[in-house]
Amino acid sequence: MSRPPTRRKCRACNRFFLPDQRTKDRQRYCSEAGCRKAGKAASQQRWLSKNGNGDYFRGPDQVARVRQWRQRHPGYWKHKKPVSQSIQPVDIQLTKPAQSSCNAPPEPRGALQDHSLSQDPAFVGLVSMITGSALQEDIAATTRQLFIRGRNILDPPGPQITSPVLDL
Repeated sequence: MSRPPTRRKCRACNRFFLPDQRTKDRQRYCSEAGCRKAGKAASQQRWLSKNGNGDYFRGPDQVARVRQWRQRHPGYWKHKKPVSQSIQPVDIQLTKPAQSSCNAPPEPRGALQDHSLSQDPAFVGLVSMITGSALQEDIAATTRQLFIRGRNILDPPGPQITSPVLDL
């Protein structure tokens, strides 16, 4: 038969806690954040106080060791953006299509990434606030309408653009 778990008194906060079963013989601090920090600091202090450990990370030998490691592992400390978090292209449908004839061929629709400004998080956030939606499809449709309206304002001579053809 197994013994019931023994409670311990935390060395930092002096409250009783049940130690983890895997480390019950060595755990002296409870799982509270402040107590874990105190336990880590005490562990580091114990390690540094041992003979020969005080200068373990100091000196020219250690500097050379770190430089060699950094040369073997370039860019290790730089955070890389995971591929899965990139913006995915979606098939976007206009809420109010501009074509008047059902016999006209459909215009090709671009993805949200086709607009250079739509890559800017501030612009996407602004469009999201205006539309009241965080869906990429709604943001893309509104962005496309804003793009067409802006082109019509900046390019008034000639025929007005009424379709989302993107030739950026």
